[in-house]
Amino acid sequence: MSKRLQILEKITASENADSFAWYGLAMEYRKERRHEDALSAFETLRARDPEYLPMFLMAGQLLIEMQRPEQARSWLSAGVELARKKGDEKALSELTSALAETDG
Repeated sequence: MSKRLQILEKITASENADSFAWYGLAMEYRKERRHEDALSAFETLRARDPEYLPMFLMAGQLLIEMQRPEQARSWLSAGVELARKKGDEKALSELTSALAETDG
């Protein structure tokens, strides 16, 4: 286990961990190919901060890697809606592109 992962696990064990810490934890798990742990961290982040836009693309890509296209579409579609609501054209473009990968 990486030192970074140990630190992020410690930070997120605290009640006042911010969204970026949860996102970092999910990404670190993904990097270590601990997909279920990464998905769990993304789900926790979504429950705590449903407006945290970056998680939708990363969770969608993770689910594509895990060969779970239905779940990926759900995350990516929610991200598309949020990106539109926030007026974030770059995120919208990335999410739309990833969503197209799930159509098969």
